[in-house]
Amino acid sequence: MLCGLEFPQLNTSPVQRYKMTTITTGGNVESVTVRRTESADAQEINNLIRPKTTAIFGNINVIYLLERANLAVTVTTKKDDVLAHAAFLDYPMGDFVDQADWESFLQQHFNAEKCTPMNTLFLHLFVAQPDASSGTAKEIVRTVFNAITELQYILLVVPNKCCIGDLEPALVEIFEPMKSLKKTEVPFSAFVCHRHQHCPQLHIRRARVEDHDDLIQIFTEQMKALSSTYGSYFLAELIEAQDKENHAAVCESDGTAVGFISVSGNINLTMLNECFELGPFNGLRKTKAETPTAESLLQPDPLLSTPSMDATEAQKPNKEVSDCNEECRSDDELSNQLSSEQQSETETEPESDPPNAFRVQLFVIDKRLEMRSVDFLPYVFKQFPDRDFCIMSVPKLAPEFPLLQSFLRVVPHHTSSLPQELYIFHRAGLLKTFDVRVAVSTDMPAVQRLVEKLGLHQSLVADLDSFLKARRDLDGTPLQAFVAVVQKQVVGVMIIKNEQDMEYIRANYSIENFIYFSYHRHEEHGQLCHLALNPTFQHHAKHFLKEALRLAHKSCLYYPIYPPLHEHKNSCGHYLTVALNHMVPVRPRRQIILSLEELGTNAPSQQITKEQPPYALNHFNRKLTMEPKVTINARIVVVGASDTGLSFLEVFIFCPHLRFNNITLISTHGIPASHSPEATRFLATSHGYSSRVHAQLSLRSWINIVMGKMIAIDRASKHVLVTGGRKVPYDHLILCTGQQYQVPCPTGADISNVASSGGLPVQTRHERYTGPVPSNLFTLNDELDCQAAYDWLVNNFIEQEGDAVVYGNSIDVYSCVEALLATGVCGSRIHLVHPPTNSLESCFSDPTVGKAVTSALDKCGVHVHHSYLLAQWNDGQHPDPITSVSFTSGLVDGPPLRLECAVFLNLSTKNVDYDAFKTINDACLVYDGRMVINTTFHTNDSTIRAAGPMTKFARRYHADQWSHGNFNSTEVGRELAAVLLPFFDPTLEFIKDPPIDTDRLIPLYSQAKVQGARLPGGFSYLHATKPAVWLTSPRDSDGRDIITGRTETGNYFRLHLDQHSMVDTITCISMKPLPVSNYLCLYGKHEQLLNHLCSRYDEGLVYDLYSYFQERWCLAIYHDRFPDFEEEMHHIMESTQIQLQGDALSIPELIQRLVEANVEITEEPEHFLKKSFEKSKGLASLKKSALNYLKYNRYHLTMYAQPGLL
Repeated sequence: MLCGLEFPQLNTSPVQRYKMTTITTGGNVESVTVRRTESADAQEINNLIRPKTTAIFGNINVIYLLERANLAVTVTTKKDDVLAHAAFLDYPMGDFVDQADWESFLQQHFNAEKCTPMNTLFLHLFVAQPDASSGTAKEIVRTVFNAITELQYILLVVPNKCCIGDLEPALVEIFEPMKSLKKTEVPFSAFVCHRHQHCPQLHIRRARVEDHDDLIQIFTEQMKALSSTYGSYFLAELIEAQDKENHAAVCESDGTAVGFISVSGNINLTMLNECFELGPFNGLRKTKAETPTAESLLQPDPLLSTPSMDATEAQKPNKEVSDCNEECRSDDELSNQLSSEQQSETETEPESDPPNAFRVQLFVIDKRLEMRSVDFLPYVFKQFPDRDFCIMSVPKLAPEFPLLQSFLRVVPHHTSSLPQELYIFHRAGLLKTFDVRVAVSTDMPAVQRLVEKLGLHQSLVADLDSFLKARRDLDGTPLQAFVAVVQKQVVGVMIIKNEQDMEYIRANYSIENFIYFSYHRHEEHGQLCHLALNPTFQHHAKHFLKEALRLAHKSCLYYPIYPPLHEHKNSCGHYLTVALNHMVPVRPRRQIILSLEELGTNAPSQQITKEQPPYALNHFNRKLTMEPKVTINARIVVVGASDTGLSFLEVFIFCPHLRFNNITLISTHGIPASHSPEATRFLATSHGYSSRVHAQLSLRSWINIVMGKMIAIDRASKHVLVTGGRKVPYDHLILCTGQQYQVPCPTGADISNVASSGGLPVQTRHERYTGPVPSNLFTLNDELDCQAAYDWLVNNFIEQEGDAVVYGNSIDVYSCVEALLATGVCGSRIHLVHPPTNSLESCFSDPTVGKAVTSALDKCGVHVHHSYLLAQWNDGQHPDPITSVSFTSGLVDGPPLRLECAVFLNLSTKNVDYDAFKTINDACLVYDGRMVINTTFHTNDSTIRAAGPMTKFARRYHADQWSHGNFNSTEVGRELAAVLLPFFDPTLEFIKDPPIDTDRLIPLYSQAKVQGARLPGGFSYLHATKPAVWLTSPRDSDGRDIITGRTETGNYFRLHLDQHSMVDTITCISMKPLPVSNYLCLYGKHEQLLNHLCSRYDEGLVYDLYSYFQERWCLAIYHDRFPDFEEEMHHIMESTQIQLQGDALSIPELIQRLVEANVEITEEPEHFLKKSFEKSKGLASLKKSALNYLKYNRYHLTMYAQPGLL
């Protein structure tokens, strides 16, 4: 079984553990863990299947069953050995009834009128070790009932006639026969397990003072914080203070109070409406025409049946953040404001509508019973019969508890800086009837009312009309439409169609991280086209999706999100956020760049290689229907859309089992968007995030974006001030602003009266320019700057007269010159001015490339001026617009330089932006040339981290040569995310107090530092090298070069191998486009893996590395799963046992003995090791693994022969 090639994780999260408990096995008490089943458990589960299991459940394919199961639970020992397993689905096993029709079928034959798809699951498999069968079965049932609050019945429907005695003894103790309604026999048997027998509903009653002693034990952990807020006797006071507007209740278990809730009708609605998007809920007020009865909830009014766009988008991430004029308020202040007397509010707003909500003041419950928290809701709503909403505010840093899973999170206003989240629950949510059925023609008017205020609702109505008329869309793709109904009223609609591009999706997205693709038929994949659901019932959204899968006979749903450039392809004018909250984002896969013409009939299918607009893919399957995500409300603010910041965001967003509600990116221009190809040529690239990758990630769908510059950090109130006066509060602040080219500051030297500039003053440090920025001066830092410059050039320069001055020393100046040449600017109109530099090295580490670029500039007629420092604009006169520029020479007795200038393109000095520096300095964060951090990215503020080229390590590490700027920024960002993620991910171990010595170790980074550009002469350039720590270049004795081609012919290719024959530098300069992602896969590979490159090169067999690395043998190396294959190879090599002198040794142990000369051999060690390995079983395992790698990835690697195909 190949890791990461075919077999996915069964769940989106690492194992979700429900609880640890004890059971009796064979007379002994044993501690066990009840958890969700993993795919790795399949073999052990299969070993537990016995003949009696088959007699009841039929022939079982465990993997297939796990793919279909809504919930699969495993009981394991301390050693993680499987004791028992049970799989539950939302329809009965067997083929005697269609999965979409089981409800009516069962009700025809049995007393099952209370069984609904919402409250019923079916047992499809139970296996256990014989001595643990009884105990594990009861524990599994208790766990399942406890985990799924709506579940009331577990049914076992056996597709053959049997009695209760025919079941396994463990099942006999749990199930009882269902009462038959007909005397005629049916060819199946049905048994039921009731919730009340294993996990009864808690009894809720009014709180009494006598409950104080029972409750105070539950409050122990929170006692200190509560006492400081409410006083030492807060609990007794809350209980005694009950009146018409304040109520308290307890839940009982075995006569003991195990939970407490306090609710109040006194709410400051004005403050809540100022801070939260409560428009969809009528501002939590009753309209004057509304009658406060339960029946009115189900009338066709705007609240229940016609959600506005705001209602549907209430969960949508904020795309902009406006000015915030309020300071962040403490929890105590918020509590006081929320509990403001309603009388005072009425005085200020005498004509306002009456409140329609009450709030939870205090809630606590025993951890063992927290999944039954919802039992409180019916009781508290009875205390306020005239109010329809229950609200609850919780601190943003508090972990989400089970009760909140039934509530809807209210999105804060852009102006809100409250440190708390608001959750809301509607009275109608208590209704246990949420029916999903196929849409019929009579539903059309109700659906139209439901969606009439949604963006592009005409598209939804048109697709529904197509379904009702032809069951297909205009392209002939089968459609399916479903409506959600509550007491005969349509409250939701969903339209899906068959997914026609599954081969493309499988090949281009990592869908196999979530499903076993081969266990899903083609017609079982569907695409979610439309979903609209009344916000009152959005906590049932996952059930809506689950029912759609069952009724449509689908196992997977997909929802693509197209970028703004192709947004017309999105099925709705708004994101289906209610669905996205329960779906998982799927990572795009790196593709092999193939020469399809050369491969001919051996090329992959056209369905895989076809060009189509890129999109982000989101996925939902049956295994996700009952797996909750962990909600994180902490405010994480990232400043800077650099490669470091974007890779950090990518890691967080693509954690499938976590849902971050408050991630904000502050960036001058937001997330980079698509721009014209001409504009993107002006700057070199790191090949980190292309426009296609941005479209496939769609980070904007998951985060809030604030467009602006950070100008202040208030560490006391924990907010960032952005240009325009916006305040962005944070709990964790991540600074990744990087370094930018700064507007150059002329020295002011007057060159008009001197023949040389040797005696003129020279700038000794980088001064900041504070004057007006000329309109024809462009400092290029990102694609938006380049687009603005390109547009200006097209309108004001290219077709007119005048010269362009390009100023700087980096590779970007050459890319900029090439962009000017490509737009049609004559080379004689371009002046490339290099300022003085202390470094003797060129921006090209390979001198051959530098010579080629110099030659190309000379051929194009570009004027190149070396070692000149900017002295004046317009001879010291007003600089706007620039008409001339003056420079002083950095050479002794060098003549000054004065140039006519129509446009000045600045790429001269890269440094931390002044506003960022001033913000950091004013916030008293340590700055020493760059921002100072430790090895875990911390600044001197525990809530502020920083990463990327703007940072340096503290001096106590004595490692000034180490800097994030020397390394791959994407890798640095991922490492930053890995450091911060344990704070939020409960599946990762958080080390609160790490050993002191660990902070002395500088982190190591291994990925290549990549640079690419279009250079003068039309060259495509790529340079990937080992992360630079030392300033000196590698010596020739440290390895060797493999070079083919010449720059003159446009086919220069150089590989540098280190002393271990590993590729550590790649340099390409070509007249043709480069398959960059292919070549980057060569980095870090051994030359023997590259088809014995050195020996072939030495024999004269490799004359062109471009064609060599385009041959079919190497295409498997470019595959995105090849690193997984390599890892498996290493594992096989290390685990192979070799017999030597009676001892069984692993390869590393044998090598160690050879090094220590503890083994006598008569041949070369290399030959001895090779023969020893060939005699072992390891060689056969390697061959099998290689064939499996090619087989599992056949749809990409069609050019390789395979056994059975010859």
